[in-house]
Amino acid sequence: MKTLRLLIDPACIETDEAQSAIAQAAQILRSGGLVALPTETVYGLGANALDPAAVASIFEAKQRPSWDPIIVHIAGPVHENPMLEQLVTKFPPVVLGLMHAFWPGPLTLLLPRSAAVPDIVTAGRPLVGIRMPAHSVAFEVIRQAGVPVAAPSANIFSHISPTTAAHVLDDLDGKIDAVIDAGPTRHGVESTVLDPTQSPMMIYRPGAITAQQIREVAGPVINYEEKNSSQTAAREALPSPGVGLRHYAPRARLILVESTLAELLAHLARAAIPLQGDGRLGLMLPAELASAVLATPLKDATVFPWGHWGAPEELAEKLYTGLRALDAEGCTVILCPLPDAAGVGEAIRDRLRKAAHSAKV
Repeated sequence: MKTLRLLIDPACIETDEAQSAIAQAAQILRSGGLVALPTETVYGLGANALDPAAVASIFEAKQRPSWDPIIVHIAGPVHENPMLEQLVTKFPPVVLGLMHAFWPGPLTLLLPRSAAVPDIVTAGRPLVGIRMPAHSVAFEVIRQAGVPVAAPSANIFSHISPTTAAHVLDDLDGKIDAVIDAGPTRHGVESTVLDPTQSPMMIYRPGAITAQQIREVAGPVINYEEKNSSQTAAREALPSPGVGLRHYAPRARLILVESTLAELLAHLARAAIPLQGDGRLGLMLPAELASAVLATPLKDATVFPWGHWGAPEELAEKLYTGLRALDAEGCTVILCPLPDAAGVGEAIRDRLRKAAHSAKV
């Protein structure tokens, strides 16, 4: 299969060229094909969510296990949405407030599924994850396709999520029908996944919409706590997308370092000592330390200039790009500091811990 690359400038979506590309992508989706879509979070691998064979091809292309449910994306009006009504039987009143506050946007809601939703989408679970993307291109492709679109991240299962079309092609070139290249994504981490049917509500995956924002709109919310489980238990259907213990991982061994900014270089240098002789060292480095690192034992490491430590949105946007860049440089070990849990920092910590799978110093 040759993967078609469709170029669209999100700022010029009304041009004939952009509309032609959108129409082509929509037709591929309607006909059961796979299209990688840019969203405001990461690139997603889309298929007609109502077509079990099309959804199965997502799992095949990604090498994704069947016990891992996927999110369905919709477009159109926030209220009285025909796609939503097709997918969901009912939902509590609090959901309307959440939709009004955060849709379109990076919030996925777990809602009672209708009979129209294939089992493969939810891994047989009674709730289906629904979100309405804010990215103009993804929204318009889904709207023109006229079908809800199942779309997990467009990468090989458990690998680093893609934030550019080039990242998608690194993993899936020749395995999918098309990728829409609309430039880098804005948030850089996946959507927040919330179950509003529980009391208190449950965040299964933190993201760009924070727990505090949700509380201000809809009341009490708690975070899901994952537990280590045996390999056999891991094959059971997960309660939500994004809760597997190992996701978002580079090929390199990822080691996390917990520290304040003032002591971070010393802690990174100390963590690097036992790694001498393990191969090429990569370093996710806050911008504030870019010049100071040259006077430390880390001066020979391959450095990715991550962003400013006090700007978690910037760190989130560049997280996956940095991990992929260090992988591409041939790093065998990557040292990465853990930012504070404030705001979207909680989502960054979640992704890094899953990528490192407990490797922390």
